Amino acid sequence: MSQYPCPQCQKELTWSLQNDHRPFCSERCQQIDLGAWASGEYAIAGDELENDFSSALLESSDQHD
Repeated sequence: MSQYPCPQCQKELTWSLQNDHRPFCSERCQQIDLGAWASGEYAIAGDELENDFSSALLESSDQHD
């Protein structure tokens, strides 16, 4: 079986279907990671994009005035 580190605490694990929290070692590590995503600690690099939906609404309301 494959060995890998927990993405959060780096504990060495064996990939197993019995681990309901994989790829994490525990629910605690899984929740810490989820919290980091939710708070914006993690980000995917790229250009900032304008919100197309709000831009379309603004353009639409400008045309009706």
